[in-house]
Amino acid sequence: MFDSGGSTGSGGGSALPVDAVRLAGWSAALADIGRDATDAERIDQIRELEVLKCAAEAAQAVLAADFEASQRAQQAAAGVPAARQGRGIAEQVALARRESPHKGRQHLGLAKVLVSEMPNTLAALRAGQVTEWRATLLARETGCLSLADRRQVDRTLAGDADRISAMGDREIVAAARKLAYRLDPHAVVARSARAEADRCVTIRPAPDTMTYLTGLLPVAQGVAVHAALNSYADQRRAAGDPRGRGQIMADTLVERVTGQARGDAVPIRVNLTVSDAVLFDDADEPGHLEGYGPVPAGVARGLLARSLSAKCKTWLRRLYQQPGTGRLVAMDSKSRLVPAALGEFVEIRDQVCRTPWCDAPIRHHDHVVAVTEDGETSEVNSQGLCESCNHAKQAPGWSARPRPGPRHSVETRTPTSHAYWSTAPPRSPTDQPVSRIEAWFAQLVLAG
Repeated sequence: MFDSGGSTGSGGGSALPVDAVRLAGWSAALADIGRDATDAERIDQIRELEVLKCAAEAAQAVLAADFEASQRAQQAAAGVPAARQGRGIAEQVALARRESPHKGRQHLGLAKVLVSEMPNTLAALRAGQVTEWRATLLARETGCLSLADRRQVDRTLAGDADRISAMGDREIVAAARKLAYRLDPHAVVARSARAEADRCVTIRPAPDTMTYLTGLLPVAQGVAVHAALNSYADQRRAAGDPRGRGQIMADTLVERVTGQARGDAVPIRVNLTVSDAVLFDDADEPGHLEGYGPVPAGVARGLLARSLSAKCKTWLRRLYQQPGTGRLVAMDSKSRLVPAALGEFVEIRDQVCRTPWCDAPIRHHDHVVAVTEDGETSEVNSQGLCESCNHAKQAPGWSARPRPGPRHSVETRTPTSHAYWSTAPPRSPTDQPVSRIEAWFAQLVLAG
């Protein structure tokens, strides 16, 4: 399929360095994979590509661990306080992998563990005997153990190639937990107690204008909540309620959390942004629902209709855009709900954290060019960032500048001089007729 470019000696080292250029050549070679093969050959190729993928993930782990050590040394040499050393490192790994900073931290954490504490798991990943996810499961289930005990689990499970390669996700988790508890039961129990501090509620989009509302709860509380909803659903079904059990449980959850009489009523507060064409002319442009993302025009109009029929308070604020570009340029300054007009404008314009591939909710209104560098407080010099990305940007060697473009654009440079661009999303298709001198959007604040 492709030539490695040199033979390997008995030590297994490549005769030529595997640098970025050679890796790019290998990637290009894979695009020309032969289509003239038997089915048996295709299965062999799929298997070898899986091994190659795992080996690449192991190589990424080694590179990430070395990068982290080098960056920390440079930060220490630059006089960065010990408490702040390490900022911005995982974010650079995430940008290189085109993933969110959260996943970047996960990858970097796994890399350090594999390289320094779990050599057998790293070797199994290199050989394609485990996937990166299964290596993550092993690292996660041994995180509460001492170094010696963690290495014991690593030797027992990952040191047996035949055993580890035949295990599925659940088997690996169960085996690792069993060994961990046998080696240090007190550490496992203490970990469970500490885990309660991580309880939280999160939300993420689901297909067809739905959402996943997830509660991470202690096991007793989670079971109790589910049992209460299930019991009430059984009662309603027995009384002749035509809804399905799942529908009743979902509606009851909304009613009890929000205090509303009906589960399908408009929530306590929803910021919905739609174009005037959607609002008045039955256009099909999607709207934007804060905390969720794009919603079909019909759904947006339905939310407004239910809000009005339920006699909810509704505010309207106009947002002006530049014709043909989708760039927001101004909005009404009057607002009864949010006094920080510029901050809310930035949130409406950017929608989510502006760091590429992050997609986290906006928590900070950031000066692109810092105030300490004479950056002004303006729409052009502002961007919405999550808390993590804003802290990463403050690490030594990071810089950002607004760049010209049809919509608000920012160029961010990392300490390794890699540049990444971020452009605010358009508010409507860019082929909107330019004859409209002043297209505007309406932000509808629906309050129950």
